[in-house]
Amino acid sequence: MKPFRIYADTSVFGGCYDEEFALESMRLMRDVRHKKYILLLTDMVIAELRGAPERVSDIVTSIPIETIERVEIDNEVFALRDAYIEAGIVGKRWTDDATHVAAATVARADALVSWNFKHIVRLDKMKLYNQINLLNGYGLLTIISPKELAGYGNK
Repeated sequence: MKPFRIYADTSVFGGCYDEEFALESMRLMRDVRHKKYILLLTDMVIAELRGAPERVSDIVTSIPIETIERVEIDNEVFALRDAYIEAGIVGKRWTDDATHVAAATVARADALVSWNFKHIVRLDKMKLYNQINLLNGYGLLTIISPKELAGYGNK
């Protein structure tokens, strides 16, 4: 079976050094390094990590290049992001959060993984994102936290 392609937003990388989220975030990064998952990565995540402490931004460089798939933030992503905002799922202040969801959707990720429980990993938001996805010809996007992904595939 091919490894799942997961889009991890910046909160997952930051979670590696957060007492509450470290265990599951580090486990996910370990699983990516061991090729259990393909990590979908955008320039937006890379840019957000530039402002993070060095130990957080270094996580990306510790991941083997063959387990990373680059995802472009292009006009298709911007159009879907704008549809989320126009639908009122998130306000313009949270454009980056909508961009993460749109990028994962357009890339047809198997899942978007995040610790953002305010604008992304929330049942009401997930339903709304997926309604807009379907209206715009995309499939459903699975949105979960690293905790829900932890240990998947381990027998």
